[in-house]
Amino acid sequence: MFKIAVIGASGILGRAIAHELARHEDWKVVTTAFSRPGPDTIQLDIRDRKAVAEFVEREAPDALVIAAAERRPDVCEKHPDLARELNVDAVRTFAAAAERRGAWTLSISTDYVFDGKHPPYRADSMPAPLNAYGRSKLEGELALEASTRLGCVLRLPLLYGPIVSWAESAVTSLVPAIARSAEPGGKVAVMDDWAVRYPTFTPDVAFVIGQMLERHAFGDAICGIVQWSGDEPMSKYEIAIRLADALRLNAQLMPERSPADETPRPRDCHLVSDRLEALGIGRRTAFDDAIRQVLEVFPWRGVVPDRR
Repeated sequence: MFKIAVIGASGILGRAIAHELARHEDWKVVTTAFSRPGPDTIQLDIRDRKAVAEFVEREAPDALVIAAAERRPDVCEKHPDLARELNVDAVRTFAAAAERRGAWTLSISTDYVFDGKHPPYRADSMPAPLNAYGRSKLEGELALEASTRLGCVLRLPLLYGPIVSWAESAVTSLVPAIARSAEPGGKVAVMDDWAVRYPTFTPDVAFVIGQMLERHAFGDAICGIVQWSGDEPMSKYEIAIRLADALRLNAQLMPERSPADETPRPRDCHLVSDRLEALGIGRRTAFDDAIRQVLEVFPWRGVVPDRR
């Protein structure tokens, strides 16, 4: 029985991974969470080194997928120690424990390890993070490399997918402002039209990770750094237009064509996915189709005007 531990299975990506891996009847999936553990999920504080080591020793997985992280740039900027604990130290602890058992470790990283000035970026492009989030994730990549010979980093861009709150993704977090702008007398919603993003659907990422795990299960583990990204470039303003269309709202939207975020963010960190593609790995769902799947499931009444 091939056994996989998904760390951070209550988050937007972790849930998608756990759901995808559960489709494999001959795999056993163990999930962990900290703030939102479910009935079949092990509560684990990834900052607790002793608890992490004991978890890996007890569960003895063949593979670890680390989806837990502090991924909010503004929080990382204000609390760099927390970012280091979650994005660097925890990765090191898991990777070292996995190395002792001969387990493969997959750690999730970000396109924010780049400065966004010279896209597109390959896996071997020189990192140059602009903010504390990007720096912590880059340090996490280095921690993984130093702690295990059987490790892989998967860099991802902006994620969206099935949610438990609008704020869970930077894509769906735009919905409340869009909805308010569509109300009678509503205020115009100003949306960033400076930075280029590549929204990537979490079920697609989970499918990619499942394919990577299949290779490991057959003795052909992928190591080093790989990247996966959606292939539709758009700004938050353009995302908002497509959200409004999917919600059938006559929204009032205004583009902001200069950087407005307090925390510095890169302009265009387009990730090249060629290494995985060359292995026949990958799946991309068109943004308009994927976002409609998300909006059809998540209850919108009370935030979005009734469309009946």
